[in-house]
Amino acid sequence: MKKFLALTLALVMSLSLVACGDKKTDDTKTDAPDQTEQPAENEGAYKVAMITDYGDITDQSFNQTTYEACKAFAEDNDIEFNYFKPVGDNTADRVAMIEKAADEGYNVIVMPGYAFGGAIVEAAPEFPDVKFIALDVAAGDLLETAVAKAGESYDYTPENWDLSKYVDMSNVYCAVYQEELCGYMAGYAAVKLGYKNLGFLGGMAVPAVVRYGYGFVQGVNAAAADMSLTDVKVNYVYGGKFSGDADITAVMDTWYNNGTEVVFACGGGIFTSAVDAAKKVNGAKVIGVDVDQAGVIASYAAGEGADQATIDGYKALTVTSAMKGLYPATFDTLTDVIVNGKWDNYKGKIVTLGLVSADDPTLNYVQIPMESTQWKDGAFTKDDYKTMVKAMFDGTVKVSNDTSKDAKDFATVITVDDQGQIK
Repeated sequence: MKKFLALTLALVMSLSLVACGDKKTDDTKTDAPDQTEQPAENEGAYKVAMITDYGDITDQSFNQTTYEACKAFAEDNDIEFNYFKPVGDNTADRVAMIEKAADEGYNVIVMPGYAFGGAIVEAAPEFPDVKFIALDVAAGDLLETAVAKAGESYDYTPENWDLSKYVDMSNVYCAVYQEELCGYMAGYAAVKLGYKNLGFLGGMAVPAVVRYGYGFVQGVNAAAADMSLTDVKVNYVYGGKFSGDADITAVMDTWYNNGTEVVFACGGGIFTSAVDAAKKVNGAKVIGVDVDQAGVIASYAAGEGADQATIDGYKALTVTSAMKGLYPATFDTLTDVIVNGKWDNYKGKIVTLGLVSADDPTLNYVQIPMESTQWKDGAFTKDDYKTMVKAMFDGTVKVSNDTSKDAKDFATVITVDDQGQIK
């Protein structure tokens, strides 16, 4: 897997549409399926399809990362691959593309994003011979549609429901991520690197975005406590959308002009508003999400048509990124299912991906980038980061994923100014 993760870290990606999921336990270790290689079963020819969510395969986000992983896998294994883009952003259009792919003979269908929950409920039973692989789709995303379909009222508490009663998972595998862990890493690193006035700009307040934010606050609080700081502040707000606009930029302008030093921009294209504001204030910084965003943030800041030297000059804007291993999760799962013939280890499961190594952070499904993080000797180094990850893996450091709380609930030595939602 390390090989595959190295590939994704080399990609220049942007902020993803972070996806919705249900509450999980505080267990920091992954329960990913055993990927020990074994000879593949001869189940006939495979054809892999990907259905895009929201944007296109050039979004430098969830779609592009998933597309690149599928494409690389297909090329490496001489397997037919294609992607399908829904006409609109709704379950019916997603189902239509799933049906189109299945009708054209694609028997492994990959879907990135929580919004596919309803489409899986509707389409998976129609095609029992198709293997459905869904990223960032949790039990709650499936139950919301399934319970309503059954004529019952869903209370948005997945733990209260028997998933097997409402959803046929016999040909479905879902993977979700522990966003709170990499959010914690980013917040801890930022304070250790000398920033005391921070901000969290979330997109829509779906559970995964909330987990990112709450993890970030916990990391900021932990670093401040370690350093005996009592003057650390976090401005906290949701934009109400997964894109930037003038109103959101205006809020970011206010933050940066009033002393905010670095903003964790967490939600699709909403990072553009943070970057537009940061460019106006000397020394202002941002934190990326889902993938290593240093390159794409620099490219956006430099503007269309900028030369490489100009782009490189803006890479200092990004302190670090809270990353999910979208690429390796896709590539490795396809390898294990198709090449190793281990679909039985996956079907019917919703797996939480998090930490798998105490000693090598690059192997984990949640991390901050080793190369682009602005490490500082005497403050926060790669070795310091490795020590922190080991403590998280061992359980010495615990990070809550309880989205029923408020951001302020995680602040013991810092101040959190929760400003609600812009739109």
